[in-house]
Amino acid sequence: MSDKILHRGMEQCGPHYSTGVARREFLASLGALGAAGLLPDTFLQVPAAATLPGRPYRIDTHHHFSAPGFIAAIAARKTNQRPLEEWTPGKSIEDMDKSGVATAMISTSEPSVWFGDNEAARKLARECNELGARLMADHPGRFGMFSTVPLPDVAGCLREIEYSQDTLEADGVCLMTSYQGKYPGDPAFEPVMSELNRRKAVVFLHPVKAECCKDLQPELAPALIELGTETTRAIASVIFDGTVSRFPDIRFIFSHGGGTMPYLMTRFDALAARPDIAKRLPNGLLYEVRKLYYDTASLYGPYPWPTLLKLAPVSHILFGTDFPFSSAGAVAKGLSDVGLKASDLRAIERENALELFPRLKNA
Repeated sequence: MSDKILHRGMEQCGPHYSTGVARREFLASLGALGAAGLLPDTFLQVPAAATLPGRPYRIDTHHHFSAPGFIAAIAARKTNQRPLEEWTPGKSIEDMDKSGVATAMISTSEPSVWFGDNEAARKLARECNELGARLMADHPGRFGMFSTVPLPDVAGCLREIEYSQDTLEADGVCLMTSYQGKYPGDPAFEPVMSELNRRKAVVFLHPVKAECCKDLQPELAPALIELGTETTRAIASVIFDGTVSRFPDIRFIFSHGGGTMPYLMTRFDALAARPDIAKRLPNGLLYEVRKLYYDTASLYGPYPWPTLLKLAPVSHILFGTDFPFSSAGAVAKGLSDVGLKASDLRAIERENALELFPRLKNA
């Protein structure tokens, strides 16, 4: 937030307020200016904190929230995402308190906010981000935010990146793995990647159910296979299109342990060896793959871990739950059962996230 805006907010709060209190109250007032300020009190109520031994310490980097406009949009389109439609801040905090989660980095889930109308998408992205900022202000230290952007509207996306990062002080940006069949390395999104690189942004990529493949096997829910495959397509896009090497200061986080990418590395290696591709990867394929971050959503059973741990350094694996589709407690138990060293488990559950979000060290 700019000093000018903050100073104006502090003046409105009065001279007896501290900077931290003024910042929180002013951010809350920003929400009151938009749709987030029209929420019923029952929506924003949270339960009393659970009494647990020890201080909460986990940082959940894959935790969804739903603004009312987003709930209305997915309900109207019958996306079959009831946990998102029934989400409230209280449900998030209740799950966090039960499972030792200190901070949840909230993000809008798929299909995000663009449904064919740029102006409507811009308004809905703003509503999501102002609600996220209000939650951060109302519950200091409990929430961070990956801001929502209205891609494929590039101009609207750039405007919302500026507002959400500079005014609302979001911790990063959430992108979907594709928009209208275009993946993040597509030339159409070059201005967005350039701006994110300039900001040294943390960028969380969440998979969508791609239009091409929703009904290939009607008896199977699209999320069962397609979300992991979409994540793999997005990783391939940013690597083989050269996005990761052209914009080296973006910190990318990919959901669900990188989807199927770890199991396709032989094929990735073969493509990376082609001369036209190799010149886009001056540091080599493995260097770029190991720069990426991967979360643990849907990854807390024993089967995928050996491959992921051979490919990704422990320092680039982050605790992620996919709440409200899964609980932090279930993920934490699954990770504890994998047999990781205590130091590696602590790194995944907290320390790695602190490297990306150092403000949480004092939260």
